[in-house]
Amino acid sequence: MMDRRKVFFFYKKEERIEQKVNNLVTLAEQNNFEVLTDFKNANIIVAVGGDGTFLQAVQKTGFKDDCLYAGINTSDTSSFYCDFHIDDTTKIVEAMRFEQIEVRKYPTIEVTIDNTTTFHCLNECSIRSAIIKTFAMDVFIDELHFETFRGDGMVVSTPTGSTAYNKSVQGAVVDPMLQCFQVSELASINNNSYRTLGSPFIMAGARKLTLSVIQDGNDYPTIGIDNEALSIRHVKRLDIQLSEKKIKTVKLKDNSFWEKVKRTFL
Repeated sequence: MMDRRKVFFFYKKEERIEQKVNNLVTLAEQNNFEVLTDFKNANIIVAVGGDGTFLQAVQKTGFKDDCLYAGINTSDTSSFYCDFHIDDTTKIVEAMRFEQIEVRKYPTIEVTIDNTTTFHCLNECSIRSAIIKTFAMDVFIDELHFETFRGDGMVVSTPTGSTAYNKSVQGAVVDPMLQCFQVSELASINNNSYRTLGSPFIMAGARKLTLSVIQDGNDYPTIGIDNEALSIRHVKRLDIQLSEKKIKTVKLKDNSFWEKVKRTFL
């Protein structure tokens, strides 16, 4: 671990953040870290902001599974991916010296759209109607037709993403030590023509989920990848499975996933 000394700071270019990042750069250099301006050669990527910034950092740096990601929160709101606060330099220095931290590997999901373009997600992939009208999809599990869905859309989340959009639509909170992903419905219609399970379901990591959009006049669903919307129209098919890529993150020893859940929701 001690040879991992090349660090890249990812943050929004805002004046109030710039000064704090400059202080972090000084702190890093004082502790024998080389601060880089290009993430490609970094083996530590530090997101300064919050969970949204952390997700952006992972997305924009290409889900590097050969480096360590760390999150530093700049607000007083709870954060799942940021174990450090910008004003608590003591813990940051301890982490730099690898005294009070652990490394956790978080699973990601891989989304292939129309057999051509592949994306990765740390939190979730969502497919939603872009207009005030429902749309329909055939749902396949390992090529088996499972159900025909009609409604506002679906959310497919990782275990760490289970506390985000997924939880707001009554999905289960899933331990990130489980290699799985979860499927939750958005306002499904259940009648004589369309019938769905009507509840979230969790799939083992070896499974593959296929969502095939039924072309019936609402052919412009919005695809969300973590906290970004994709500008892809006429989507016909999404193939989703657990990815081999895992994101390595810094975790304080006294700040487990379930401690974060308790602190945030209870």
